[in-house]
Amino acid sequence: MESLEELSDMKEDKSPKQLQKSHSLLWRIKDIQASKTQNYFTETKKVEAILIQVAFSVGLGSMWRFPYLCHLNEGGGFILTYFLTLLFLGVPLLYMEMVIGQWLHMDSIRVWKHLVSWLGGVGYASILVCTLVSLYNSTLISWSFSYLVNSFYHPLPWNRCPLQNISVTDFSCLQTVSHQHFWYHSILQASGHIEEGVEVLVLRLSLGVFAAWVFLFMLMVIGIKSPMPMLIFSIFLPYILLLCLFIRGLLLEGAVTSLRRMVTIEVSTLTSLDLWRQAGGHVLYSLGLGMGTIATFPSYNTAGNECVKIALFVALVSLVTSVLTTSIIFLVLGFWASNSGQACVEKSVLMLMKLISKGILPQAAKPPKDILLRPPLDYLDWISTLPQHLQYQVIRLSLSCAITVQKGKIMEGPGLSYAAFSQAVSLFPGASFWAIVFFLALFITGLGTLIRLSEGIVLPLQNTIPIFIKHPKVVPVIVCLGGLLSSLVFSSEAGSYIMCLVDDHVVPLTIAVIMIFQNMGLAWIYGAKRFRQEIFSKLGHLLLPIFTFLWCYVTLPGLLGLLAICLVQLYHRGTPYYVAWNSSASQEVRQPYLKRDLGWVTFLSILTLLPIPVYLLHHWWYFHDPIVSDTSKKPQSFRKTAMRLTKPLQWPKRPMGKSQNKGSKTSVRALSPPTTKVQDVDSWQPTDKDLKEGQLERSLVHSVSD
Repeated sequence: MESLEELSDMKEDKSPKQLQKSHSLLWRIKDIQASKTQNYFTETKKVEAILIQVAFSVGLGSMWRFPYLCHLNEGGGFILTYFLTLLFLGVPLLYMEMVIGQWLHMDSIRVWKHLVSWLGGVGYASILVCTLVSLYNSTLISWSFSYLVNSFYHPLPWNRCPLQNISVTDFSCLQTVSHQHFWYHSILQASGHIEEGVEVLVLRLSLGVFAAWVFLFMLMVIGIKSPMPMLIFSIFLPYILLLCLFIRGLLLEGAVTSLRRMVTIEVSTLTSLDLWRQAGGHVLYSLGLGMGTIATFPSYNTAGNECVKIALFVALVSLVTSVLTTSIIFLVLGFWASNSGQACVEKSVLMLMKLISKGILPQAAKPPKDILLRPPLDYLDWISTLPQHLQYQVIRLSLSCAITVQKGKIMEGPGLSYAAFSQAVSLFPGASFWAIVFFLALFITGLGTLIRLSEGIVLPLQNTIPIFIKHPKVVPVIVCLGGLLSSLVFSSEAGSYIMCLVDDHVVPLTIAVIMIFQNMGLAWIYGAKRFRQEIFSKLGHLLLPIFTFLWCYVTLPGLLGLLAICLVQLYHRGTPYYVAWNSSASQEVRQPYLKRDLGWVTFLSILTLLPIPVYLLHHWWYFHDPIVSDTSKKPQSFRKTAMRLTKPLQWPKRPMGKSQNKGSKTSVRALSPPTTKVQDVDSWQPTDKDLKEGQLERSLVHSVSD
């Protein structure tokens, strides 16, 4: 085939007919090149949208929230419950939001105003949920940032007892693993109760929160968009590191036993309502459902049932990431359990004997001969009888293991992943380098999640509120400043307990209510059959009948059941508890929430869901006002009323194999609202102009079909 330059040089030597042929050949080549470029651009954007959704679902909870919930609920039973809930609840709802976003290309506020006008408040409630989640996600970023800063020390500070916090009579670091001690004492500086230390901020965490919101503000004001290589790097780097940690963890002592406990399913645990509540809530949370981010950022138009594949792929990646991360956590927990109690005493005595034989410690530090025959607490009593300088040296050189045998689990709180990861990275040669890379990856993943959440807040407000439409730069300022000030609550000494209260009770409850309204509004008010017709006429492909069945008869009852369990567990099944730190005993303890704490749950839940009834009352008042009713005689209001009062449309009778242009014309004609169905407009008569336009439209349809 001749090149474009050769064809252009031969124009003058050819006859007009030949010149016309060469021109047509040129345009055909350009069209082919343009179509290839367009296809490549579309495919690139589609892959980018999929990667963004995957990064959002993975970073939102798969790497820190799922592991401690799984450990709290005895491993295998929680994984099975989560898988069933993900399959029958998460995937259909994720597919529903994806299809809505692909169809309408609107933000989370305008979507529900368009589908069901009186449910417009659902979009505002989604923004408030997004705001709550973004507040304590900035705290997660500050946790990663604190570990990243400490990773530059050699040796790593969490491998030994922190010298600056130990006195001659303080044996708290010997009563637990040093990684847990470092988490509560150095990172969180946690108080003993949720009521203590709310006014006292932790400086390191506050600086991390400040840095996260300032960085986010700069990105939103400047408008920097992360390139595709950076997005791929931020997704695949954590997976590479997790695989390395998993392989290394398999070689630890007690690893096989711990993995066996992780996959063991106890049938009695499946009857626990709290298990189903936490599994269902995490499905909604991890996929980002009800937050408006999926509908606001739809993937590029895809043919056929591509959204089904995307939804299944995102759910599968989230499940695999959660199980892989949880496996690493259980490997570390097995290692801690096998080296606690009497085993810890034996290893500590052996280490002391080696140090004495090398001359590092004097003979006065030699333990009694029968120390191994005594209870583990006698080892601590013996250390307390040593002189002051020997106590200091023994504590400083102690191993990272728990002397006291702890009843139940070694660690249950939300910081389990951070403490276990700090143990896992310290097992590699060059541990500081691995710690820097790993916590940097966690920091980048958290920032990506925070950026996506903030865009889900800013963009709908910029497109909906009139004052923000005129001044769009004001929205990032308000969001980032308000987010910074509100996030400081979670950086206090009791901030981790407050975060558990919001994350475990407020967010799942509000998301469940929002998803109930969304599911009910689409499946039963707007109509699942009508929705299928609209998707067919707009996107040119059919929805699978199984999903419309699930939306009507499975997901909605499941969401109602989840909401009922949340309310029962919160108000009628005893007092909920949180995991606190007892510094004197160096152990985690379960503390019940006070009534005023549960009052904050009620207040925040009502405040978040308040836009739904407020907008409903506003809509009812507006359309029942007699002054507003008179405006229905105007042509513009008449057309809006006609669109609202049309009955569900009939399924197109033309088969799928017909011409797409012909089918689209027929579907467009079928979707035009019949004006004679509207009440109070019987006196309306078509004009000559309307008749001419109707004849012209019918002639165009017949010409296209012929």
